[in-house]
Amino acid sequence: MARMSSAAVREVPIRDGSIRLGQFLKLADLVDNGADAKPLLVQEQVRVNGEVETRRGRQLVKGDVVSLGGSAVRVG
Repeated sequence: MARMSSAAVREVPIRDGSIRLGQFLKLADLVDNGADAKPLLVQEQVRVNGEVETRRGRQLVKGDVVSLGGSAVRVG
């Protein structure tokens, strides 16, 4: 599995210690709204730390990397 260089990963800060994946996708501008996340997750297009994730409620913590398509975003 190829890893992205850290220069290719954008960091998006969160207010609390964790955030749900569906909320983070919206915060990071990877989807327009929370409803857009569900079909992407069902189609296994979202990865968290390099692994496919299908749960919109997955709790993310600082340092987790979410990727969708060619974009990668770190929880900051």
